[in-house]
Amino acid sequence: MGSVYAALGTQVSVVEMTSGLLPGVDRDLVSLLSARLKQSMAALMLNTTVVTMQAEPHGLSVIFAGPEVQEPHQVFEKVLVAVGRRPNAHSLGLEHTRVEINQRGFITVDAQRRTAEPTIYAIGDVAGEPMLAHKAAHEGRVAVQAIAGDKVAFEPHAIPAVVFTDPEIAWCGLTETQAKQEGRAIEVARFPWGASGRATTFDRPDGVTKLILDPPTSRILGVGIAGSGAGELIAEGVLAVEMAALASDLALSIHPHPTLSETLMEAAEVFFGQSTHLYRPQRRRHG
Repeated sequence: MGSVYAALGTQVSVVEMTSGLLPGVDRDLVSLLSARLKQSMAALMLNTTVVTMQAEPHGLSVIFAGPEVQEPHQVFEKVLVAVGRRPNAHSLGLEHTRVEINQRGFITVDAQRRTAEPTIYAIGDVAGEPMLAHKAAHEGRVAVQAIAGDKVAFEPHAIPAVVFTDPEIAWCGLTETQAKQEGRAIEVARFPWGASGRATTFDRPDGVTKLILDPPTSRILGVGIAGSGAGELIAEGVLAVEMAALASDLALSIHPHPTLSETLMEAAEVFFGQSTHLYRPQRRRHG
């Protein structure tokens, strides 16, 4: 699944073949991005496919098909097609080793990033998803320590992901989408940035911070943030998930005011019905 970005002058249209942008990302986070894109883009066409695309003297002629298409034939100056990536594990001579490549093209590795060939290690995109630079860097550290003889393993509970759009979207750990797919019971605590003094001061209340919590224990299983600078804020969520923090741990950690970082604290307070800036009936006490 991919998207097409087509530009005509300063006007950009986004075309997505599925029913929503960023498939797999929680819909409440994506909805904030979609709302802003609809204001700034020439068009946002969902459930739309590209039938043909060919060069003409005055640009690129594109024909679309889909229920939301109002103008099937349009001409653009430039077109960017984003259809994802695939690992480049072939043409490396690995067939002359014991290295194994799975059906998706990824090199099979163990917890130390060691391949089936004991002297060869693999990290990064070629070693499996998520295909992220910071995941690769951490894998590299694990591999080097393993080669040095240390007892280490690549066992993250939360690998942060950031979509560098405006507003940014960031998440880590368990998501609502994953929980639903797995039939897992969760509780969600959301703090809208419209109640954030800091977000209000720079006119960006279009954001939300949410916690995914384990109902019986209030353990933080995941964090999702949509808003300006979300990528800078998600690191605290990663720490919370990795440390098996409870909602009370986050709620009782004093955050500076007024900042966007305190939306994490306030989301935890929402869970208890104790948020300073967003009224919710009190439900339970700190454990």
